[in-house]
Amino acid sequence: MQKTPLYDRHVQLGAKLIDFGGWAMPVQYTNVIAEHRTTREAAGLFDICHMGEIDVKGPGAFALLQCVMSRNLEGQKIGQMKLSILPNRRGGIIDDLTIYKFSEDYYRLVTNAATKDKDLNWIRKIKDEKGFRSVELIDITEDTGKLDLQGPLSEQILQRIMKDPLTPLRYYCSMETKVLDAPAIVSRSGYTGEDGFEIYVSADKVGEVWDALLEAGRPAGIKPIGLGARDTLRLESGMMLYGNEMCETVSPFEVVYGWVTNLEKDFIGCDALMHQKREGVKKKLVGFEVEDRGIARHGYKVFKEGREIGEVTSGTFAPTLQKAIGLAFVPVECREPGTSIDIQIRDNFAKAQVVLLPFYKRKKK
Repeated sequence: MQKTPLYDRHVQLGAKLIDFGGWAMPVQYTNVIAEHRTTREAAGLFDICHMGEIDVKGPGAFALLQCVMSRNLEGQKIGQMKLSILPNRRGGIIDDLTIYKFSEDYYRLVTNAATKDKDLNWIRKIKDEKGFRSVELIDITEDTGKLDLQGPLSEQILQRIMKDPLTPLRYYCSMETKVLDAPAIVSRSGYTGEDGFEIYVSADKVGEVWDALLEAGRPAGIKPIGLGARDTLRLESGMMLYGNEMCETVSPFEVVYGWVTNLEKDFIGCDALMHQKREGVKKKLVGFEVEDRGIARHGYKVFKEGREIGEVTSGTFAPTLQKAIGLAFVPVECREPGTSIDIQIRDNFAKAQVVLLPFYKRKKK
């Protein structure tokens, strides 16, 4: 398994390590529910160094990204982030990723860990096909350390170890700054539904920043958080996971990514998606709450009136909501909130109800 620069620190902290897409990652340090609540109530620090980072530079960088991304990047301001999907020619999802704009000819893509090489190879292929010879694609993953600091106290904690003020930084915007003495990119964003920051520093500095954040946040109750709580946090917030809700045979219109699919511009996969938009989709990703006892898990079957109609993609017990929740694909006629469904949990059937997403939404200041 590959190891992040923080691996030895996870061992010292007593983390339970698992194989996550070929990476040795902490699934928990104490227990998932406690780490989940710490993030919702105070602040949690996540090692996200396994994620991929690809710099796109040079004249034509914007045009190349317009060609390969579903999202229209016109009007994106320097410092702004945008979420997009990277579609294949059939409109399936190669990956969902974020796009940072640093200048008119300089962007950064942040990819899922398991899809980084696939993403890079696909964009290179289209670059060569379309003749974008002046564009450089640079994989900076190994040289980059990434931390996520999430929770209502994250701003005051991060502010203690940097000079530039964080309060003016708006959601889904980034700044070039220094954390400690390390050059950094800091964005107000994350994968938990809470206020928080994604912090990019060089791989050789990420350990110092990790230690400094844990020390600065100790009076506020900061804790290191593993992948277990990261999953329950994102699911409560209605966020999808690549490999569960998304893959190359799933389209953005079947999940909740229609809003990042701008068919008024031309891009790879656009024709297939325009056809699907006209014809309509047959299945749709929905959220559900389990009304009986039991927890729905990935792969469990969904039934309605005794007939199998779909499959659970993600499911858990939601610590904040104190109920079992999940995401599932169902026929479009079963997508409306209030629709009753049944989840097969081992040999039993548990009643559930389709609900609006997200399950949890934080109260903003």
